[in-house]
Amino acid sequence: MARIKLAYLGGGSSRAPGTMASFMHHGEEFDGSEFVLIDLDPDRLEVVKTITEKMARNAGLDITVTTATDQREGLRDVDAVLSSFRPGGFEARALDERIPLKHGVIGQETQGPGGMMMSLRSVRIMRQLCENLAQVAPRARIFNYTNPVNIVSQAVADNTDIPIVSFCEGPICFPPVVARAAGLDPDKLKANLVGVNHNCWSNEATYDGEDVFPILRERWKAVKDDPTVDLHLKRVLHLAVTMESIPSDYFLYYYFREERLRELQLSPMTRSETILSELPGYWDHYHEQAASDAPELDPSRSRGGIHELELAIDAISAFYNDTGARLPFNIPNTGLFLPGFDESTVVEVWGTVDAKGFHPEQQRPLPNSVLGITQALAQYQILAARAAWDGTRADAVRAMAANPLVPSLTVAEALYDEMAVAQRQWLPERLLP
Repeated sequence: MARIKLAYLGGGSSRAPGTMASFMHHGEEFDGSEFVLIDLDPDRLEVVKTITEKMARNAGLDITVTTATDQREGLRDVDAVLSSFRPGGFEARALDERIPLKHGVIGQETQGPGGMMMSLRSVRIMRQLCENLAQVAPRARIFNYTNPVNIVSQAVADNTDIPIVSFCEGPICFPPVVARAAGLDPDKLKANLVGVNHNCWSNEATYDGEDVFPILRERWKAVKDDPTVDLHLKRVLHLAVTMESIPSDYFLYYYFREERLRELQLSPMTRSETILSELPGYWDHYHEQAASDAPELDPSRSRGGIHELELAIDAISAFYNDTGARLPFNIPNTGLFLPGFDESTVVEVWGTVDAKGFHPEQQRPLPNSVLGITQALAQYQILAARAAWDGTRADAVRAMAANPLVPSLTVAEALYDEMAVAQRQWLPERLLP
């Protein structure tokens, strides 16, 4: 079993109780370890700490939990950092989503202008994290869940020697959506999704051992005019059949852009505004469980459910316990294991994880039908990472103009300046207009 000291940056977030519940679910794999919860709100940190300690005690685990509001002190002598935080909170995300709609551009958490602004906020904190690790924990590794994970990883990998790997369940979760849309058994659909995070496609896909696309084409003919089939599922299936590749759901923002823009403009609340309205209820539940002798999180009252960040936890366990688990992860394309992308580009692929590190599998190229847009998003990712780490307004505008969701340079300039001014409290001075 791994006996490590792990810092959880974001340990007072609304997802933190579910994350720590997941760690305790894997408790035997980490028995004897210390978890340092790092965040800005001491009261919420105490709630998460109390829940975790009681879960550990009831499971008979030797787990130490401490808290810190000072990032540097919390990182001292850690072996690993689990990064999952939201700089600016949901208030900043609401600006990411709402302001672009005024300019006729989709506002979304990780895609387009909203995703770029989140990257500027996130990388600012990640740069501080890297500076602190170099001083107080030079052998630490970063296991990253902070969005946009691809841009965050790109920025850290391009500018430091600190090992960083990022995670997202997308390659696991996206194929079953296509199967459900087609009325097929998700367990029989085997699809290998690769690309850049939240923008990956399949380069191999079979159903019950056979090429899946003839089957999907027949199913699309059967459901495309069926009004009872969910519109989101129809679009995913339509896109998969047309491009002959299983897509990330996020590509609906690109291939059904006008439809999604109109739907978002007509919605009375953005996703972040909805979450903001729900947050008090989550914390009411967490306080109740902290006061209980046997905390048990209710999935319906917990942000993200009760087994949060489990993919990262699986990877941490695989690395420190040397298990050789096969998982998806985001790392630089060193050795060109994913054709069509530069060696320095952070890409999302499948591979194995053991004590020697993360070992990506050699990949087939993406189909020509989807390679171009994925390459464009990879180049945008590089530009956004550069702007976020040490760039200026000019670098940020250049990155925003390169994003496929932004229609013109004039829109990019006006949109960036408005968003930067609205979010100035979370951005470095060099990025302000």
